[in-house]
Amino acid sequence: MFIPPGFIQRSVALSLGTVAYIEADPNFWPAPPASSVPLLFIHGFGGGSSSYEWSKVYPAFAAEHPVLAPDLIGWGDSDHPDRPLTTADYLTLLGELLETLCPVPPVVVSSSLSGAMMVRVAIDYPDRLQGLFLVAPAGLADFGQDPSSSLINQIVKLPLVDQLLYRGAIATTEGIKLFLAQRQFADASKISDEIVAAYLKSAQQPNADIAALAFVRGDLSFDLATYLPQLTTPTALLWGEAAQLTDVALGRRLAALSPAAIRRFEVLPGVGLTPQLERPGLNVGLIQQFLADLAQ
Repeated sequence: MFIPPGFIQRSVALSLGTVAYIEADPNFWPAPPASSVPLLFIHGFGGGSSSYEWSKVYPAFAAEHPVLAPDLIGWGDSDHPDRPLTTADYLTLLGELLETLCPVPPVVVSSSLSGAMMVRVAIDYPDRLQGLFLVAPAGLADFGQDPSSSLINQIVKLPLVDQLLYRGAIATTEGIKLFLAQRQFADASKISDEIVAAYLKSAQQPNADIAALAFVRGDLSFDLATYLPQLTTPTALLWGEAAQLTDVALGRRLAALSPAAIRRFEVLPGVGLTPQLERPGLNVGLIQQFLADLAQ
């Protein structure tokens, strides 16, 4: 229902579980040129997140590039372990996705905390990537910020309360709508029924609360500022002017830490945390520009 026409879902077994991923249907699309750069789209974290987040963007590239969009472990249609994954687990997963799905180093397109994690993967494995296009990447503990200080963080640390909150206030139609309107979008009128349904489907998978609550508690947070000066992979940063939690000022501070690697910092007026859903056409154009810059 939520896979764009011309795409199919496959799966691959990795060390942490089975990962579901979307790729172009070879019976629908012509084979991309042999010299083309693969594009790997990685979704962010948050209630109901999945590869659907990029489903309005990656179809624009399928004729010219190999396109892959996985669900991370604990999200979407991938395995949902009955234990919280750690930041180290997700770094391992991202490295395995590069190694397994991308025999040719790709450009990775990612967002929020996943984008911050990809910076760390790029530092550890610079030869596995050609570039990073990141939307509001942040470790959520940047520049010494304490991710455990918020009220919601304190609430979800209470035994049983966390699961009750998730099932009763997050993994519901109204909960998803509120989350998208307050945290993800600047213009709530752009939140379609399909977007809500896709997020809800992911949020209601068995054990989906485990990964989501680990994220909300701040268990996966880290200080991206301590890693960025080591980045050498060509990178573009895209930031919604109205992004919640991670504002443009934070983005500028982070970008200043790696001026040689971060070649572009683009602010989108009137856009929230997920321009890939709120303004997908604009997102497509900026990725195309970045790919053209890399080609030069």
